[in-house]
Amino acid sequence: MLTKEEKTKLIEKYKLHNEDTGSPDVQVAILSEEIDHLQAHLKKHQKDIHSKRGLLKMVSKRRKFLNYLRDIDANRYAAVLKKIGLKK
Repeated sequence: MLTKEEKTKLIEKYKLHNEDTGSPDVQVAILSEEIDHLQAHLKKHQKDIHSKRGLLKMVSKRRKFLNYLRDIDANRYAAVLKKIGLKK
């Protein structure tokens, strides 16, 4: 789980305007960071099935945000993928 400071840094980096905290860009960035943390945890604890389920739910949620972003604005979608370093 991300700390408040880490989330604030991600929001500052990916926000579209001054009061932006919930745009798909920001949500994808936060989910990607949480997924990375959870993957590191699961490398140590392979049998943690509950965390694995949570990871799959987060990946699914991120995929839905990315599909929505692709449908509304393909340029923003490509920019977010490039910034975060995801392949699609």
